[in-house]
Amino acid sequence: MTVDPQSRIGRIAQRISLSPAFRRVGPVVVPRLDKALHRLTGGRLMIGQAMLPMVILEHTGARTGLPRRTPLAAMPEDGGFWLVGSNYGRPGHPAWTANLLAHPDAAVVHRRRRIPVRARLVEEPERSRVWPRLTAFWPGYEGYARLNDPASPNGRVLRVFRLDPVE
Repeated sequence: MTVDPQSRIGRIAQRISLSPAFRRVGPVVVPRLDKALHRLTGGRLMIGQAMLPMVILEHTGARTGLPRRTPLAAMPEDGGFWLVGSNYGRPGHPAWTANLLAHPDAAVVHRRRRIPVRARLVEEPERSRVWPRLTAFWPGYEGYARLNDPASPNGRVLRVFRLDPVE
């Protein structure tokens, strides 16, 4: 069962995801639980799947060169995926975004299928065109963007990536 982000339960989940307590604890707990659930269920289950399509991003560490696996919400579209580096609304870009900038060749595991992809950072004006679709997909992104207002001293523009399948 998938919950519509626009439903009452979806709006409650968004409010929780924007709370200071969740933004402190969620980034530590949720990815670990998602990875464990994904492994234990053979790729059938992750926490966020009740709300959004999820993938496991298989990528290479920018500094270490080591393999990394990160569970992320991903908006599937036209055979590829859109990812938003929201970092749960916390300051600073999530590490996986730096990894994709350094090593754009990656893979996603989606619906128990591994798909090799090439990532690219989405720049303006394309970013402005896709942003309304991303915030319709998960309205919480708009709240995360407000928390990271680029005009504030520690603000940032949330990175958006397009992942396209490669042969």
